Amino acid sequence: MTLPYTPERPLRVAVIGSGPSGIYTAESLLKQTNLPVSVDVYDRLPTPYGLVRYGVAPDHLTIKSVTKGFEKTLGDPRVRFLGNVEFGRDITLAELKAHYDAVVYTVGASSDRRLGIPGEDLKGSLSATEFVAWYNGHPDAATRDLLLNATGVAVVGVGNVALDVARILVKTTRELHESDIAPHALPVLEKSDVKDVWILGRRGPAQAAFTTKELREFGELEVTEPIVNPDEIALTEAEETAITDNVKKKNVEVLRDFAARTPEGKDRRVHLRFLVSPVEILSDGQGNVAGLKVEKNRLDENGNAVGTGVYETLPVQLVLRSVGYRGVALPDVPFDEKRGVIPNDEGRVQGRGGEYTAGWIKRGPSGVVGTNRKCAADTVALLLADAGSGHLPAAPNASPADVDALLSGKGVDVYSFADWQALDAQELAQGQAAGRPRHKIVHREEMLKHRKA
Repeated sequence: MTLPYTPERPLRVAVIGSGPSGIYTAESLLKQTNLPVSVDVYDRLPTPYGLVRYGVAPDHLTIKSVTKGFEKTLGDPRVRFLGNVEFGRDITLAELKAHYDAVVYTVGASSDRRLGIPGEDLKGSLSATEFVAWYNGHPDAATRDLLLNATGVAVVGVGNVALDVARILVKTTRELHESDIAPHALPVLEKSDVKDVWILGRRGPAQAAFTTKELREFGELEVTEPIVNPDEIALTEAEETAITDNVKKKNVEVLRDFAARTPEGKDRRVHLRFLVSPVEILSDGQGNVAGLKVEKNRLDENGNAVGTGVYETLPVQLVLRSVGYRGVALPDVPFDEKRGVIPNDEGRVQGRGGEYTAGWIKRGPSGVVGTNRKCAADTVALLLADAGSGHLPAAPNASPADVDALLSGKGVDVYSFADWQALDAQELAQGQAAGRPRHKIVHREEMLKHRKA
């Protein structure tokens, strides 16, 4: 079989989303040598890198070093970054099908799961996703009028995101100075009234999803000390023996160390609580959060949390839920509402030829940044197999110039990778001038002013 793909007419692929899974998809397409390829990576924001820019904690800069590899991929002449272009609004699926042989959805999981308890919509109850977006300078959250006048905060969940938001809440601005936290967040955090943060897990320490490095940081903060109730981390001999995961073993060790410490009387406290479930967010009568009612749990023989009928009220005025991310449906694309993913068979979108998916929108929110590399490579292998066997319908208008003409005709203000590099350089220069690693520009209108000269 003679395949239609040549250096003059390469396999044209559109990748929707420029976070880790999207860039790893492009990288996998570039690495293979069987077919000439041309890849356009779209993002609704002017900035690439998705959760690496807007989700990773600002004080964990080493994790963000992965962007060096991302830059190499987006800088490859076979790849174009088309920022500030929203799928479904600026370009439709039908238009993509006319201009690309294959489409890969890598849009992540931008929403969050709810607790499903009374009071969840009170003022002062929000998702950790929203809070992270605010302090990381996401354009959608940059204008949030957030005042940290709460003295008590509950963070529901025991994953690394829960630890991140708790840590940001209790760090001093001096500790945050070396981070790339958004400039608008620093003065708010500096004036914060927060004294106590409760991190709440419905099961025990052996079931928590956080990692040891992130947990250990709570014992090393300037004005904050960790508080752990020994009874809530007590394990039977059988439970201890059943822990086979080394990370969870180390977590239990760190928690025991925290529990054994004599309180130092520091200004702030992080209470790591286990075997408690939120049952109601209480109101002050004016629509604001005034407390969180929790029920104490026990674990049954299957390790599931079971309520004991014993309740406690935490004195909090802010509740941040961190119980999991959730995918959002795309226009004209199949969606599994229950799982929050695009229904797919190992990356092939079910019932659709030439459509694929990778990352969290493919498999659900699991793993770390690097997990998406194999996930993307697996999807690309299927895409290439379909292309190699002639199973992809050839797009009739497959040149980049055709895409440019389409978007230009619609008045879409496309932001290129070179434009992003100009913005990146500006942020780094402003940061250096302030003695910080980066000064993030957070408003879309201001971002779009920075262009390649």
